[in-house]
Amino acid sequence: MSNVPVSIELRHVARHYGHVAAVNDVSLSVGRGEFLTLLGPSGCGKTTTLRLIAGFETPSSGEVLIEGRAVQHLPAYKRPVNTVFQNYALFPHMTVHDNVAFGLRMKRVPSDERRRRVSEALSMVRLEGMERRKPAQLSGGQQQRVALARALANRPSVLLLDEPLGALDLKLRRAMQIELRTLNREVGITFIYVTHDQEEALAMSDRIAVMSQGSVLQIGRAEEIYERPTSRFVADFIGETNLIAGRVVSVADGVAGVHLHGGQVMQAQAGGAGREAEVTVAVRPERIRFAGPGETTEGLEGIIAEAVYLGAAIQYVVQLPDGSSVTVRRPAGDEAPRAAGAAVRLTWDPRAATVLTS
Repeated sequence: MSNVPVSIELRHVARHYGHVAAVNDVSLSVGRGEFLTLLGPSGCGKTTTLRLIAGFETPSSGEVLIEGRAVQHLPAYKRPVNTVFQNYALFPHMTVHDNVAFGLRMKRVPSDERRRRVSEALSMVRLEGMERRKPAQLSGGQQQRVALARALANRPSVLLLDEPLGALDLKLRRAMQIELRTLNREVGITFIYVTHDQEEALAMSDRIAVMSQGSVLQIGRAEEIYERPTSRFVADFIGETNLIAGRVVSVADGVAGVHLHGGQVMQAQAGGAGREAEVTVAVRPERIRFAGPGETTEGLEGIIAEAVYLGAAIQYVVQLPDGSSVTVRRPAGDEAPRAAGAAVRLTWDPRAATVLTS
């Protein structure tokens, strides 16, 4: 993003409601045309952050800049942004054409220009020929695209999307994820997207900002967030992971040897941890494998407590001698299934595990 002009910038932005900090000292930059997702659990501050950018909320402190211009004191209608909500907010008595044209009409855009921009917007979301229909005559996905077209017709610099797919069924939601990502690339508008769905964020985003308790804990590309989390919260929130407590006993070439509380030693990326630090090792279930007979690599000895067939994979729960358990996910068909009660030794590439100190 270093060579891309900045579209949105938040500088030490906070929003307080009495003694409660809904947003706490958030600073981030979003490149022009970027698809950034604000991800986190309910109440983490992601929607409030979006509303601060949109102008529906005023920051208690800090600056909001759009295209280099400070806008924190400007009302929403004077900002070059449009927002798409989960409930679509379509006018049921209006046709698709009139819904899309509504904002243009309020801005007194001439009728010829208005018709042209409505036609362009409907073409972008592939709803040509639907102009005369009412919202009740459309599917949920089509209604969502009308809401998108209405926002795009205004030609905003930034499109803000507040959990817009939350009301759709799983199959339609996945189809719309692809459509939104394609649309972002085609029109070049900056997208800032709010969701609590980790899979959705991983599938759609150029970068993800993980939020908790009003703060941004980590921001980066999807693979960085997933493969190299910087905190226990991020590791646990994004996908499924094993969190194993231990103490660092050695560090060499960026790899830490960790003495696990169960008495065994495993290796993981050190992540800045020093010797004797009490840490947590995070390792994804799909990164763990079963050591073969005679293999001399380090491993965790355990007993398979449960094996569940998931179609594309088999998920195992392995109980360790100290009573804790580790989840392992192996591709179905790649190796003979292991039965409950079997003794196994678990191992992983040190680069696939991360030492967390917070």
